[in-house]
Amino acid sequence: MSLIPKKGNVYVVDDDEAVRDSLQWLLEGKDYRVKCFDSAESFLARYDPREVACLIADIRMDGMTGLELQDRLIERKSPLPIVFITGHGDVPMAVQTMKKGAMDFIEKPFKEEELLALVERMLDQAREAFSSHQEAASRDALLARLTTREAQVLERIVAGRLNKQIADDLGISIKTVEAHRANIMEKLNANTVADLLKIALGATAKA
Repeated sequence: MSLIPKKGNVYVVDDDEAVRDSLQWLLEGKDYRVKCFDSAESFLARYDPREVACLIADIRMDGMTGLELQDRLIERKSPLPIVFITGHGDVPMAVQTMKKGAMDFIEKPFKEEELLALVERMLDQAREAFSSHQEAASRDALLARLTTREAQVLERIVAGRLNKQIADDLGISIKTVEAHRANIMEKLNANTVADLLKIALGATAKA
C-alpha cells in the first residue's frame, strides 16, 4: 500500500461500465481517490459536499442526464467543479453546461494527459472553494456570538462612524458604545480594528 497521501477525490458518473472502469484505472494509477457511480441518481444520493472533490460525468445517460445532474447541483449551491464527457454530436449541449458553470468538456475518445490536466485544475479550484467556505463558516460562527445591539455597533464601526456618532445613532452613551466595542473585539477574537474589519467585511463580501 502506498504511504503517499491521495491527491484528491474524483467522482465518476457514467452509465457505461467500460468508461467507468477505464477512468478508475487511469485516475487511481495517478494516485487519485476515485468513486464511481452508474447513474446521476445514485451519485446524488451519496454525494458528500464536505469533501474536496471534482466530478467527471457523461453528458448523456439513461435516467437523469448530465445536464439535469448539473442543474440539481446548482440548486444545492454545490461548488463541485465539473467536467463533462461528450460524444461528437454533443458539443452544443456541452457549451450549454459551461455557460452554467462547468469547468470544461472533453470529447470521446479523449487523451489521458488532457483529462488528467483538467482533473488537477478542478481539484485546485475545489480546494480554493473549500477553503473559502471554511473561512466563511468560521466568520459566521464568530458573528453569531454578537447580540443584536453589538451587531448594530459593529455595522457602524465598519461604516467608519466615530463612537460619538454611533452613540447618537443608537441613542446610547459613549461609554456604552465603548463597552460594546470591547465586547465585540473579544467575541470576534480581534486584536485591532483592522482585524475587526477583515472579519466583518469578509462576511459582507460573501453575502
